[in-house]
Amino acid sequence: MNKKILCIFLLLGFSILGFAQEKKSLTITGYAELYYQYEFNNPQNNSRPAFIYSHHRNNEVNLNLGFIKANYENEKFRANIALAAGTYMNSNYAAESGVLKNIYEANVGVKISKNKNLWIDAGVMPSHIGFESAVSKDCFTLTRSLLAENSPYFETGVKISYTSDNGKWFVSGLVLNGWQRIQRVDGNSTVAFGHQLTFKLNEKITLNSSSFIGNDKPDSLKQMRYFHNLYGSFQLSKKFALITGFDIGAEQKAKGSDQYNIWYSPVIIAKYSPTEKLSFTARGEYYSDEKGVIIATGTENGFKTFGYSFNADYWILPNLVWRTEIKNLNSKDEIFLNRDNRLKNNNLMAVTSLAVSF
Repeated sequence: MNKKILCIFLLLGFSILGFAQEKKSLTITGYAELYYQYEFNNPQNNSRPAFIYSHHRNNEVNLNLGFIKANYENEKFRANIALAAGTYMNSNYAAESGVLKNIYEANVGVKISKNKNLWIDAGVMPSHIGFESAVSKDCFTLTRSLLAENSPYFETGVKISYTSDNGKWFVSGLVLNGWQRIQRVDGNSTVAFGHQLTFKLNEKITLNSSSFIGNDKPDSLKQMRYFHNLYGSFQLSKKFALITGFDIGAEQKAKGSDQYNIWYSPVIIAKYSPTEKLSFTARGEYYSDEKGVIIATGTENGFKTFGYSFNADYWILPNLVWRTEIKNLNSKDEIFLNRDNRLKNNNLMAVTSLAVSF
């Protein structure tokens, strides 16, 4: 089965190349981010806590994410395929099998309207949820926020999307395989749904609403999940930028229950760029998941954690950035292991990275 899947993706790649030779619309891009991180608790397994999925290896030089991507696009058709490796892939694709663990992106799209920007896309796609992605250089901060780490980075399904003629409105509806899945959970036959609505008031202000509705468990344990992400991006001046976000979710306490467990997370990120090459960013965030829907701790108060971070970025070249960040998490309960396998409620770390794109 894995060989068949690999052949399909290879054929897709060759098809894209064939189109490109005819239309010369193929672009090849790449990205790689190396990092070193030190967590002051210095856990024995050399990993960050289980709810961290990006930059999660401790006290070692490693590759967070590296990929090669082929993109083909014309007025009526588009396709992307990207193969990737790194600790990000190891962590986020752990539930996938075989070669699927290395499929960062694989999708095709067709324009279905002659005069309007209306598309249908299908395949493995970047998540429609949130303002952060797996590509660190495109985010305000080096590491991801707690709300980004614990909502989908990628998704698999079909999307219909429309962009208004003036570019101010983007709206999409999605049918998905699940909550960050390529393959569905065994025994699951529930179709998941999502939406995204983005409004660009002007070049400086963007507002976004995204949702997910579905069940990510086998049918025998079916618990419907309802999730919403809201954020705003504000370019306050040439040097100052701000992002505010809020996630909230609810999941049935048990199959068929009319009661729900709730989790939520607010975040605010401020960025100051004194020059084109240098920037500084501060972040404050909170994540509350008392019943352990997304982050299970087994403690009295569940996961209730404040976080703050500060990072400095320097663009050595237009495609090469050096980033450094200090981050601290403080939990209501003692949930962080130190070197002696003792639990603490504080988690302080420092990380530096070098990211290149071409």
